[in-house]
Parts: sequence; structure tokens; C-alpha cells
Amino acid sequence: MLQLQGSPDVHDVVVIGSGAGGGTVVKVLTDLGIKVTLLEAGPMLNPAKDFKEHVWPYQVDHRGAGPHAELYFGKSPWPFGYFEAPNGYWKIEGEPYTVAPDSKFGWFRSRIIGGRTNHYGRISLRFSDYDFKPYSFDGLGTDWPITYDEMSPYYDKAEEFIGITGTHEGLRTAPDGKFLPPIAPRVHEILVQKACQKLSIPCVPSRMAMLTKPVHGRAACHYCGQCGRGCQTASAFSSSQAMIFPAMKTGKLNIITHAMARELITDDSGRVKAVSYVDKNTRTEKQIRCRAVVVAASACESARLLLNSKSSRFSNGLANESGMVGRNLTDTTGYGVGGYIPALANLPRHNCDGIGGMHVYIPWWLLDDKSKDFPRGYHVEIGGGFGMPGLGSFHGACAHHEGYGNSLKSAIREQYGAYVHFEGRGEMIPNANSYCEIDPSVVDQWGIPVLRFHFRWSEYELNQVRHMDKTFRSLVEALGGKPASRPFPERAVDAISTGGEIIHEAGTIRMGDEGTEAPLNRYCQARDVKNLFVADAAPFLGNPDKNVTLSIVALAWRTAEYMAEEMRKGNV
Repeated sequence: MLQLQGSPDVHDVVVIGSGAGGGTVVKVLTDLGIKVTLLEAGPMLNPAKDFKEHVWPYQVDHRGAGPHAELYFGKSPWPFGYFEAPNGYWKIEGEPYTVAPDSKFGWFRSRIIGGRTNHYGRISLRFSDYDFKPYSFDGLGTDWPITYDEMSPYYDKAEEFIGITGTHEGLRTAPDGKFLPPIAPRVHEILVQKACQKLSIPCVPSRMAMLTKPVHGRAACHYCGQCGRGCQTASAFSSSQAMIFPAMKTGKLNIITHAMARELITDDSGRVKAVSYVDKNTRTEKQIRCRAVVVAASACESARLLLNSKSSRFSNGLANESGMVGRNLTDTTGYGVGGYIPALANLPRHNCDGIGGMHVYIPWWLLDDKSKDFPRGYHVEIGGGFGMPGLGSFHGACAHHEGYGNSLKSAIREQYGAYVHFEGRGEMIPNANSYCEIDPSVVDQWGIPVLRFHFRWSEYELNQVRHMDKTFRSLVEALGGKPASRPFPERAVDAISTGGEIIHEAGTIRMGDEGTEAPLNRYCQARDVKNLFVADAAPFLGNPDKNVTLSIVALAWRTAEYMAEEMRKGNV
């Protein structure tokens, strides 16, 4: 049994979670002089020790296959490889989750200061005007209680602080922002742009959270192309390096690591008076008293915390009088096609590292096409070039080339850098069959009840990936190549990504107008608990074809400013 320890001190604000939303709240509040205590379920990040940014394969055991060569046996403990930034996992020992029968869902969780921002793809796209008013646009989904015009100033603040590359294109599907200079396209990306011109598809400079010039003391990118490994110069954005570490220097931030939030405890008036958490190092349960709390643990983890925060007053969980906490779970759709491009065969070797990711991308171009059989759309991410060779880089080469020795090596060298890949990332329309709830019979190693997931794609998403397949094959052919991917399966559900796989979960604790079932108001403040705020993707009413992180930062910024003003007025 866990031993309970408490403290009489009352903290101004407790923030739970240190990713994009939590980091933003920490930055905004400490800049305004408010004292913040940050709870993180994992350890402190040490970029110099934890990031393998410039480590070569030959410098580590088994070239990164693991200390016991686990990769050779399909048992790698690292979800994206040995060299990737820490600490994210699909499965965490002692911290299970369950999936309902007839559902498929994967839950990726990060346990470290900075959360997923230490290793995310850093694609940074504003939601469009119609993304905030989807029901008004086409009769599907639910309108947000805020508009693009209300959010635009906060996108400005987020972009100017983070540093986002891009160009002004005047596209409704990809709103322009406050951009840094773009990165020049690589050879294969120039060819993709030409192929897109043939098909009347836009292909524009990518919008990425990587610095092409110094911003707020962070150095410009040195173009090593290894952003996924973590960036020691902080040129690639992470909440840990850009927000939390600077906040530590203000003297306004107290950080408690290895703190697994268990529940929020309320007083007789229904306000949160304390956060109960498990100190994972000592296996003791502790309580920290607070004036206000911000939950930013990720969309699903935040829902779990509220659902587990039950009392006689809140028998259904905190802020869950409507029963909507955990509902409307969404993820981004995913599907890809690659191909061999003869024009790139035997391309002279050159440094094409650039940033860690695409230098150009394809925004949605068929918004007004009424003939398509799915709503709204998707954007396209582009891969190719000379990636750093590593274990598995040429897996399957023997299946395409007869022979061995010099002839096999020659074929591999010829094809190295000659493949281009297209990945679609599209909108999911919220549906009643996709949600998370507390599993009534399973707890984690700390005794905290775990989540059970229900997830189902609708025909909208399945038709969308069918369209992706046709588009991507047309692009490969326009490049003069041949698709290398298998034919599209008979059932689209066998082609689309598994729920959770794209790691863009959203929508489990919705914001909404007065008179709706939404647990939160238009400032992401709980209706039933005035000193409780949510600052991750949980308040989202939709999951458009734009990656969620930039919108998490912008919305959290807005929430933090509102919260600070309400505290000044004495309302919180």
C-alpha cells in the first residue's frame, strides 16, 4: 500500500505535463510573474547526455541494434530506433492500457521533461477558418466556440516564439503565418514539385519548427538532418529547451519529476484543492495543495486523470457532469506509397541532410471539389534523399536483385537515394464509436485505474485513404517512376493507419459554448470547477489535416493569459 504524504504549502499553479501545452503554460505564467509547480511523470532531460544527435552507428554496440543486438531479433525496445530522442514508448512496463474487442488502438506515451516535443516531426500548420467552424462549413462535426480570427493573434505569438519556416502562399487550406526564411528544396523535392505542376497540385516550402536564423537565443539550424535524435543547440523546437529551461532561470518554476498524477482532490465548494501523485522513486503517494491546476498530460492521459478524480460531489469524474470526458477521441489518418525513380539512380553523392524532415510539402488542394466521396481532406508529406545508412536501410534488397557480392553492392549503390515516398495525413471526423474510458478491472503498478480504448474509422476516412492511394501512385508515375508499394487492399481498413499510430490524439475534453455538453468553456476552463484548466489537444472539437502541435501551443497560450487575468481579478 502506498504511504500518503502531504504538505501544508499552497502553490499558486500546478501544471501536470511538460509537453507542448504544459510547456507553453509554464512559459506564459512565469513570464507574467506567477509561481508554477510542474509535475512530470518522467525524469529531467539532459540534452548533452540524452540526445544522440551526432553519434555514428559505429560508435555504439552492434551499430545501434541494442546492447544485446535486440533489433536483429525484432525485439528493439526503442519505438523509432536506438538513436531517437528519449523517452517515448508504445508499451510501458507496469503501465498498461486496454483496447476493447473489435477495436485497434496504440497509445504512445512520453515520460520525460518536454514530452513528445523532444522527438516530434515539428510540422507546424495553422488550422484554417473552416476547421474552427466545420459544421457551418459542410454540416459535419461541431463548431468550435472560437474562430480563426480569434486564434490568429495566438498563432502569431506561437510562431514568433517557436520559429517556423515557410512562405506566404495565400491558400485557404494552409493559412499564412509569421514565417522564417524557408529551406531550399533537395534534388528529389525539385522533381516532386515539377511532377505536382503536371498534375495541378500545389507543392510549397514546408512549415517546420526549425530555425533558419537565430531566435530568442537559440542558434540557427546547422543542417545535420538528425532532428529526431534531439537537438543540442535547440534549433529544432522542444518545450523542454525553449520554454521550460528558460523558465527555470526566472526563479518562478519548481519542477517535480517522476511524479505520476493520480487524482485531483476537491474541497466542499467543488474547487480543486490538491493534486495527488505517486512519487515513482519512493513509491509514496503525495499531495500538493494548489490555488489552480492546469492539466496538460496529453489528450488521453488528461481524460484519464479527470475520470479517476471521483468524489461524492463528482461521482462520474471531475468536470464530467455531462458524461463527455473521454468521448470524441480522434487521431490523424495515415497512408503512404513510395516508388523507385530512375531519374535519381546513381545520383552523384552530395550532402542533402538539411533539416530532419521535408523541405517541401503538399497542402490540401481539393477543398471545393464536390465530387469526392469524403469531406475536407489531407496534406502530403514527402520523403527521399540520402538518409544516413544504418541497420535495416537496405533490408529487402536481395528480393529485388538477383546475385550477391559486387553485383548486389552495385545495385544497392545505384538505388541509394532513388526512392521517393508520399505520406498522407488527413482529417478524422469525430464519431460516437471512438472514445476512451476507465477499465473497471485493470490498474497500473501504482494502483491507478487504466484507460480502455474504443476506436473505429468511418467511411469518410476509408474513402480518404483510397483517394490518397490513387494520388500518390499518379505522382510516382509523373516522376517517371514505378510504385514500389503493394496494390491497395480490397478493404481500406487494412490500408489505413491504426488509431493512435500517427500520435495526434485529440478531442477527449471538449471546449464549447454555454448550453452545450462540452466540459470546458471557450477558454478551456472547466465549467463545474473554475480553478481547473486543460491545455493540450483534449479541448479540440476536431482533428483537421494539420498536425496538432502548433494549435496546442497557440490555444494553451490563450488559456494561460486568460487564467492569469482571472487570477489577478481574484476569480481563480
